[in-house]
Amino acid sequence: MPAIHSPRRLGDPRRGRRVPGPAVVVVGDLVLDVVLAPAIDLERGTDVPGRVRLRQGGSATTTARWLGRLGARSSLVCAVGRDGIGRSLVAAVTGDGVKVRAVRVAGAPTGRIGVLVEPGGERSFVQDRGAALRLRPEDLRPEWFEGADAVHLPAYSLLDQPLGLAGMAATRLARDAGALVTVDLSSTAPLLAKGRRAALAMLEEVRPDLVFATRDESRALVGSKHDDEGLIEVAPIAVVKRGRKGATVLMRDGKRVLRFEVATSPIRTADTTGAGDAFSAGFLHGWLDARRRGSAPSAALQRGAVAGNRAALRHLSTAPAELPLG
Repeated sequence: MPAIHSPRRLGDPRRGRRVPGPAVVVVGDLVLDVVLAPAIDLERGTDVPGRVRLRQGGSATTTARWLGRLGARSSLVCAVGRDGIGRSLVAAVTGDGVKVRAVRVAGAPTGRIGVLVEPGGERSFVQDRGAALRLRPEDLRPEWFEGADAVHLPAYSLLDQPLGLAGMAATRLARDAGALVTVDLSSTAPLLAKGRRAALAMLEEVRPDLVFATRDESRALVGSKHDDEGLIEVAPIAVVKRGRKGATVLMRDGKRVLRFEVATSPIRTADTTGAGDAFSAGFLHGWLDARRRGSAPSAALQRGAVAGNRAALRHLSTAPAELPLG
């Protein structure tokens, strides 16, 4: 199928009435990113010029914030410490229209992640997730999931414990509420830390309706160096994020696998942190909104992919805000 560059406009049969956006519950991490961006290559034993920024971090939270900015009814279920950083992060996320269901954990600091952005844009991370990992199944309330169109989880929310148990509990609450479940594979190393079989078994238990992956994540998980269609064994819909090249969408249709590519406009940037999460938010908003308006499945997926690329471009074009502390 040829590349898709722009979606059709969908008419609103209610003519002028404001249509509420889709409701999406995101479960996962709300953390502080400490971003180090040296202007030149690091030199051992001395200092170099650059920038140090404090920003909201966490894959789940970035997705939830972009959902809120795009008009979805977005909520975030997370855990933070009983500290000033946690309060500042919750306030910042709430400011984007996200309903934050934050469990405040005694005895554990709000999570922090060190992000080293090299001059060429490559990133490395040091994780100290703290309270973010302390969300427990018993912290979740069924009413938080009522009315949701989808519940979204980064793979991080299914791995470490007790957060992983809470993530699994969230998928069951989603099913009970009639919501779809979507999963972003997030990062190859954590996903495959216990081996490919363990990762596949975990996803089989989750039974996602849709899975997001980068090409590297896809091929590491399904064991193919040449194709992504093995992802259809993980979920009936798979979205492979290809950065500047756009996205590949795969959908099971009986015994066939439908595949189409959606192109994007490349943009040069020194820091791509969060762009994949913005893509997921845009895709979910566009896809779910089109489904609710009665679009055909393939048209809804195409709309989602275009919306995802647009959200990622907006993210890359917008200077990230410094987190106000205190």
